[in-house]
Amino acid sequence: MPSLIDMRRRIRSVRSTQQITKAMKMISAARLRRAQERAFEARPYANLLQEVLESLVARMESPQHPLLAQRAEERIRVLVLTGDRGLCGAFNTNIARAAERFLEEHRNQVVDLVFVGRKARDYFRRRSANMHQEFVNIFSRLDFHHAREISSDVIASYSEGNIDGVYLIYNEFKSMLSQRVVEKRLLPLRGFQPPPERAAAFLKVDYIYEQPPQEIYNSLLPKYVELLIFRALLESAAAEHAARMTAMDSATNNAGEMIENLTLTMNRIRQATITKELIEVVSGAAAL
Repeated sequence: MPSLIDMRRRIRSVRSTQQITKAMKMISAARLRRAQERAFEARPYANLLQEVLESLVARMESPQHPLLAQRAEERIRVLVLTGDRGLCGAFNTNIARAAERFLEEHRNQVVDLVFVGRKARDYFRRRSANMHQEFVNIFSRLDFHHAREISSDVIASYSEGNIDGVYLIYNEFKSMLSQRVVEKRLLPLRGFQPPPERAAAFLKVDYIYEQPPQEIYNSLLPKYVELLIFRALLESAAAEHAARMTAMDSATNNAGEMIENLTLTMNRIRQATITKELIEVVSGAAAL
């Protein structure tokens, strides 16, 4: 049976851990609000840019661009987005498992990986995966230039024909308690061909373009790829903060329950010790 000193030390240790998890929960909650706002603000911008591209396609006969080229997928690049830190439940593990399933499904193709986040890099480095690039410690100060830096190599490699397809694997923020693993094809882009009724609606509005529609279309497509990557980064950042907040809240509650159980056990040990000492005193007095 452990002594009272051991139990008190253990209770102090659990209480210190509880204070840490509670503080981490509050920090994640504060960061989540800003990350959630940025993720929600990027969604309508992406939808509006897609409408602009559809409007341009409706005014062109045959839009052409290297990012639209359809090829047999023999060489694939996958962007795997995880966090740089742990203590966020199954957030990083779910992405790692999804990436492993993707590699298994495409084992007959040449697949190289771009790791965004320290956890993805460390996980697949131990498994000798084919790593092309890594981007770590960007989520602490996430900005659009990170998306531009990631997308520049992807766009150049696909336009030059070095790769035949690009995929994204990341966690999409759904709510405080829910994140969804998304496996999405990034390149080649679809042609943004609107349905006939939408095309007719676009043509009813007579825009005056300073440049030809094809030229504007060609300049917007790389920006659209940058925006898709930036949106995935924002969604992953918000999902990570939500997962960490949920995990730390659960850890704080578990620590509270453990402290209650340890306190109850300590009281029983103290009561047994007092009873034993009383019995010894009474037995000694009776012997005299």
